[in-house]
Amino acid sequence: MSSTTRQHATYSQSYFDRASLPNTSPVAAYLLRLIEIKKTNLCVSADVNTTRELLQLAEDVGDSICLLKTHADIINDFGPRTIEGLKEVASRKKFLVFEDRKFGDIGSTVQKQFTAGPLQIIRWANIVNAHIFPGPAIIRALSEAASGAVHALNTQVTTSISASPAVSYNDDSDQGSRSPRGGRYEDDDDVDEEGCEGTFTEEDEEEPDDYHEFGTFDDRNARKPSVVSVSTTISTKTESISPQPTSTQTYTSCPSSPVLSRHEEPNQSAAFARLGQPPLLRSLLLLAEMSSAGNLMTGSYTEQCVVEARKFPEFVMGFISQRSLNELPEDNFVTMTPGVQIGSTGDGLGQQYNTPEKVIETGTDVIIVGRGIYGAADKLAAAEEYRQRAWKAYESRIANARKVSR
Repeated sequence: MSSTTRQHATYSQSYFDRASLPNTSPVAAYLLRLIEIKKTNLCVSADVNTTRELLQLAEDVGDSICLLKTHADIINDFGPRTIEGLKEVASRKKFLVFEDRKFGDIGSTVQKQFTAGPLQIIRWANIVNAHIFPGPAIIRALSEAASGAVHALNTQVTTSISASPAVSYNDDSDQGSRSPRGGRYEDDDDVDEEGCEGTFTEEDEEEPDDYHEFGTFDDRNARKPSVVSVSTTISTKTESISPQPTSTQTYTSCPSSPVLSRHEEPNQSAAFARLGQPPLLRSLLLLAEMSSAGNLMTGSYTEQCVVEARKFPEFVMGFISQRSLNELPEDNFVTMTPGVQIGSTGDGLGQQYNTPEKVIETGTDVIIVGRGIYGAADKLAAAEEYRQRAWKAYESRIANARKVSR
């Protein structure tokens, strides 16, 4: 480890303290506070192939993680059910979603990959990542795409339909209280947490044969309306840009305290209430270093990643790297490190593993664990072991660094 890493202020600062520093992106600030509240600096890499496996893994390990890293393009049945299911578990279990897309193309292409197509990454991933080998313009392209999407999601178009006389039903069954085929059709004013109208379900994907143009319900005895009026309303809301805490907010921050499970933290519910929902804004990690043997992300390439990241402090939150890359006094980048596994040094395909302790000691903020957790028989137990070891390593790093600085 370089002396620069040891000497940089972020090496000995708590996650809570760093969340309040200037030049911290909104998503980074939110994540740092979330890490402190849940006492977990663990990200699980969900390298699975079906929606069912993805959602079950999220359910199993959600309480133990701050991030779930996905590979949407390896999910064989990826679709609306995947998106809505993942958003629901993430909201309930309190973790962010990081899509490991590794963008690496010209600006116009990555903008489409980010916002369009079957994956619709902008809708559900709080964080994405990218290479800069196509040139630094890729950062601006993704940033502009993210800003445009936020504006679009904040602009709500509501269409209401009314009829006279009103639709009536002359039987006493419950037909009028259910949607066709058991599906759910949301009201126009039912907006999800990111401002998108409605919720996709499998039943929504195609209309049943008995679907009426002006009625949601199928009832052969219903009296059709004779006059129909349609009105459309366009409204715009303003996203709360920064969730950064202020000095007047009180949060428990005690890096030397013992590790507690989520159920043992007495003030956690109140802390979550103050934290609120994640910002609608999206954030980017640059791939500055990799854990695979012989990779070319070294030297000047890594240095250039840091140079370009400093130009976009509101959008670039940090790096995928093997060590902290914070060097200038104002740097407060979040470092996430893959290739972490207990009891293994490699997989025979170029991947090299390190222990949670070794990775945290280099100044890393979040460890990324894949096979060591999703491949375990008891995924929750495995996640808890990694969480506890990584958190203890963080506490030890902070305590030791503060002793040295005295």
